[in-house]
Amino acid sequence: MLVTGAKRDIALLERVEAQPGDAITVLDISLARNVGALQRLLACGASCRYFDHHFAGEVPAHPNLRTFIDTAPDICTSLIADRYLGGRHRIWAVVAAFGDNLAAAARRAAAPLGVNELQIAQLQELGESINYNAYGESVDDLNYHPADLYQTLSRYADPFEFISGEPVFEILRTGRADDLYLAEELKPEMETARCALYVLPDAAWSRRVSGVFANRLAQQHPQRAHAVLTARPGGFVVSVRAPTATPRGADELCRQFAGGGRQGAAGIDLLPRSELDRFIAALAAHYP
Repeated sequence: MLVTGAKRDIALLERVEAQPGDAITVLDISLARNVGALQRLLACGASCRYFDHHFAGEVPAHPNLRTFIDTAPDICTSLIADRYLGGRHRIWAVVAAFGDNLAAAARRAAAPLGVNELQIAQLQELGESINYNAYGESVDDLNYHPADLYQTLSRYADPFEFISGEPVFEILRTGRADDLYLAEELKPEMETARCALYVLPDAAWSRRVSGVFANRLAQQHPQRAHAVLTARPGGFVVSVRAPTATPRGADELCRQFAGGGRQGAAGIDLLPRSELDRFIAALAAHYP
C-alpha cells in the first residue's frame, strides 16, 4: 500500500493501519511530526524502517524500529537510501539530490557513473521537475497526483529512458518553466546582502512553483538566504532556503513559527498575516 500526498502533507503515518507482522517503510517525512502515529503502529506489532533527513526530535527506542536519519546539510533522503541499497539505483539518487537542490552532492554521487555534462544537465532538469510536482496546497494544484507519478516513474530503471520516452516528463518540464517565468517577474518585498523575501499571489501556479522558485533563488545568490511566501486566506505558506554557501539555520528559523524542515531548506504551513512583520525581523536577525 502506497501512502503519499503533496509536499506539506507530512503526517502520513496517521493514515496507516497496520497488523502484527506488517512492514512499513517511511521515506522523507519528519519523525518529529509522526512520532505519535509511529508509536501506535509499533505497539500493534508492525516493524518500520525510517529514512529521513529532517529534524527528528526524540527517536523512540523500539526493537521493531530501524532508523536511517542523517540531518547533515548536504544529504537528502534518497542519498541515505542509496547507502542502504549499496548504490544499486544510484542514478535515481542523483536525480533526487538535484531535485532537493543539492547540486554538489548530486555531482559527487554521479561521479562513479560515467555520465557526461549533457546527461548531468538532463538528470538535474528531471529531478527539479519531479520536485516541482510536489508543491501545492492540495493534490488538485499539481500536474499529477504523486502516487500516479510514482507508479509511472517506478517502471523505469533508467531515468534517461523516462526522459526520452515518457510524455509525463515533457508536461512537468513545460509546466515548471511556465510557472517559473511568472515567479521571476516578481520583485522582492525585502532584500539585503544576506537575505531576501518574496511574496507570491494566491494562485495555483504560485503554490506549484514556490519551492522550485526558492531553489532557483538559492542557486542564483548562494551567499543569501531566501523566504518565498505564498498568499492564502489568513496568511502565507512559507518556503525558506538557507544560503547554499553555508546551508544552515532554515529549520531553526521555521520552528520559531510552528514550522520545520532541515538545515538547508524548511517551511511553515501557515504564517498568520499578523506574524508577517515578526517573521521578516526574525529572517533578518537569523541571517544578519
